[in-house]
Amino acid sequence: MRIDTSNLKRLCRTRRIRLHDLLEQAGVSRTAYYSLSRKESVLPKSVCRIADRLNVSPLRFLADPSGPVRRIHELRKRTDAICRQDPECDRDVVFRTLMNLDLPPVERLRKALLRGRQTHVHR
Repeated sequence: MRIDTSNLKRLCRTRRIRLHDLLEQAGVSRTAYYSLSRKESVLPKSVCRIADRLNVSPLRFLADPSGPVRRIHELRKRTDAICRQDPECDRDVVFRTLMNLDLPPVERLRKALLRGRQTHVHR
């Protein structure tokens, strides 16, 4: 599991905090952050080897009963169920849609408008 630097920067922008300030408040040096961001996985190698041996994502057996990771597991299960019912649907679109349903309507609209502006039509 890698650090998604673009997602992290987007989260900082959304919360109106500079990455530098975030790192300082979290007690993480810039050197440590950039070192982590270059790693293929921020998980210990032993955890990655266990997951590889089982041919699953480490998220399948790592527990985080508090909040975001549990929510991601729930959304992944719902996404799998929806995709089993309709194999033609795009898994990423289903997952993103389910995630967006947790947001207030104004935030959903803002994200949709931003995404619409980023879409490039190829002829």
